[in-house]
Amino acid sequence: MKKKNTKILLVDDEPDILEIVGYNLMQEGYQIVTASNGKEAIAKAKKELPDLIIMDVMMPEMDGMEACENIRNIPELREVIITFLTARSEDYSQVAGFDAGADDYITKPIKPKLLVSKVKALLRRLKEAGEQDNETLNVGGIEINREEYKIIKDNIEIALPRKEFELFYLLASKPGKVFKRDEILDKVWGNEVVVGGRTIDVHIRKLREKIGDDLFKTIKGVGYKFEV
Repeated sequence: MKKKNTKILLVDDEPDILEIVGYNLMQEGYQIVTASNGKEAIAKAKKELPDLIIMDVMMPEMDGMEACENIRNIPELREVIITFLTARSEDYSQVAGFDAGADDYITKPIKPKLLVSKVKALLRRLKEAGEQDNETLNVGGIEINREEYKIIKDNIEIALPRKEFELFYLLASKPGKVFKRDEILDKVWGNEVVVGGRTIDVHIRKLREKIGDDLFKTIKGVGYKFEV
């Protein structure tokens, strides 16, 4: 993925943040689109189809959490990467962010160079996922289509955000394999992306809610202690 073809949507109600973050990312060659609230973010996302959305949490009209949930329900935006960039550093806020469908959660303040590094890491994972061999798995009566990021259970399609899909695909690709926490973080999030300690737990809980515990019994032996 060439930088000049990579589009990033910045969403924040503070003009200074949009200007500073936008400037640093444009210096790296990315296309930048901006929005000042959640409602505008949804409209811009539909129109621009960005590769990455960097969004604040606390905003007028519609906050980032609600906007993220809405974006995740738009089929053509299913694969977009969403990360929050916010001053809210509480654990419960981070958990809520992942519950809403975010791929990452970055807290302010952050140095521009570090933010650019995180953006590069997130986009690199997108590129690597696109370059991997497309393969369809069948586990426990569930079809997992990597090319289309689609899961079909009992003839019903289940839509999953990118990180939930990648986590599920990893676990289902090797039933019985013992995965360590660090290995999961590295393969799904990348070792250059720092995520909260409960990130895997939140994603596993959401997968269980959407797919059911029966499938996790099918891929028993996964050596990760699920804390829900």
